[in-house]
Amino acid sequence: MVVASFSPVHGDRFRSLAIPVIDLSCDRALASELIVRACEEFGFFKVISHGVPVDIVSRMEAAALEFFSLPVVEKQRAGPPNPIGYGSKTIGLNGDSGEVEYLLLHTNPSSVSQQAGVISRKNPTEFSCVVNEYMETVQEVACKILELLAEGLGLRDSGVFSRLIRDTENDSLLRLNHYPPWHNKEDMRSDRIGFGEHSDPQIITLLRSNDVEGLQILSPSSLDGAVWVPVPPDPNAFHIMVGDLLQVMTNGRLASVRHRAIVDSYSPRLSMGYFGAPPLHEWISPLPEMTTPQMPRCYKSFTWAEYKKAMYSLRLGHNRLDLFRADEMEEHPGLVK
Repeated sequence: MVVASFSPVHGDRFRSLAIPVIDLSCDRALASELIVRACEEFGFFKVISHGVPVDIVSRMEAAALEFFSLPVVEKQRAGPPNPIGYGSKTIGLNGDSGEVEYLLLHTNPSSVSQQAGVISRKNPTEFSCVVNEYMETVQEVACKILELLAEGLGLRDSGVFSRLIRDTENDSLLRLNHYPPWHNKEDMRSDRIGFGEHSDPQIITLLRSNDVEGLQILSPSSLDGAVWVPVPPDPNAFHIMVGDLLQVMTNGRLASVRHRAIVDSYSPRLSMGYFGAPPLHEWISPLPEMTTPQMPRCYKSFTWAEYKKAMYSLRLGHNRLDLFRADEMEEHPGLVK
């Protein structure tokens, strides 16, 4: 078992912060306890001994880099993102932008196969195989973490979260982000935005990047106020983020982490994010076990499709969950049990 801290970050702009590092090969009960604690305190942690083979990760990274190295005209054939596909600079439909180009893929194998023809003209079949193998493996890690989390929360059904992303109609995504290097010494600063402040709307995010800095999380609020804290990269680990839906299902006991990516490196940064999401028709609401007279229900019931619609209507940085705060207790036949 490992519970470690990153090297503290000091300076006027950043407060020191120790982020939990959890070894998934440790005792199950202990891992469950540590995951719950990390999700409560940060909404964010790093996992090691995750079981994803190095060769699967390497092939996925190579396929991503091969795509991003193509001429712009060829990459644009895979776009514009709607929302699936290739995009550059523009993030969403509401005026957000950043120093990033990206490829967004649905985890459904048939969807990947359909896109592969315009993403990898040389060998679309190989691209599909690489992507599907990576997504299947990472999904298993996500499910393991969610089941450990459910056990740590004391829920009767340990599969209440993982079952949603195992569903054959799940709406999970894989996002490949490529942040170009910044070579202008006269304009070098540590707040050049690659991807602006946001929380992830889904249930859980598993993020991996190459050995280049850029990820920052918003530290838990304190008397001095929250600050942005750099997360040192670790190509051999995955960073786990609580998503908005997990916040709702736990009735706010766990909070989705706000994060961003900056560009201040002479080397390109590649990140690969798996976003575990339920089927579009799935009703989401606080689990009955997460509500008490002392902690009444905080959120209304909604479908994932309704939440996605709200998400796409707002700019990055807006708190989408404010739209679904419960004004009063309500019941709905489609509530998650």
